[in-house]
Amino acid sequence: MARLTAPALRRGLDILELLIDGNEGLRVPEITQQLGLPRATTHELVNTLVDRGYLDLSKETGRVTLGVKALRLGAGYERGLDLATVGRECATEVAAACGETVQVVVRDASFAVFIVRIDSTHPIRLVSQVGSRLPASCTAGGKMLLSALPAAELDALLPNDAALQRMTPHSISTRKALLADLEAARERGWAEEQCESNDHVACVAAPVYDRLGECVAAMSISVPVLRWSDTQKQHCIELALGGAKKMSQLLGAPVTA
Repeated sequence: MARLTAPALRRGLDILELLIDGNEGLRVPEITQQLGLPRATTHELVNTLVDRGYLDLSKETGRVTLGVKALRLGAGYERGLDLATVGRECATEVAAACGETVQVVVRDASFAVFIVRIDSTHPIRLVSQVGSRLPASCTAGGKMLLSALPAAELDALLPNDAALQRMTPHSISTRKALLADLEAARERGWAEEQCESNDHVACVAAPVYDRLGECVAAMSISVPVLRWSDTQKQHCIELALGGAKKMSQLLGAPVTA
């Protein structure tokens, strides 16, 4: 029997989740339309969340954005997440060695979520945000994480070609191609993507293991294709592997992981 949930709470959470990636916020009619809620219900929920500090409502623009309480929730989560703390430390060292954008990603179902980002020092660089969520099959870090899944779990997440979301013309569009890419990543110990999530960016990623020896994250290095070369690629692979290994050690991973 399915677990019962409180409708009002579920709708309130839907509003918060809708605004996670909306930096400029949304107006109440836009929230109503996107979530398919009654206008009166949306107003009531938004006003309650504003009153409790989870949302801010601009009197000038009428736009709703996440409030300080939502920030505190995120900060509380991060304090308890060793991955973010350890990942930031290790990613900072890798970024200093290569000058490119270094990120740590975790998996949320069939998506890759960025929990750490250290920006490139170059004027031309990847633009992304901590908290961004992209189809895992389109990113090197996501593919690294997918490659660690048992076949049955991978089949359940991405059962057919239609389940694969494409972000560019170079994105993987068939399960056959994805499975071949994941097998290659498992065999060599690192994953890659070439303009699959961004037309102008290449990326490599290495696996991060926890104390149980499970792949819980991936460290990636993203480079604009105008600076990409075989030499740069090999350098980034070595740095990503080294950074991921150090991160794994700090997380208590077995020496053999």
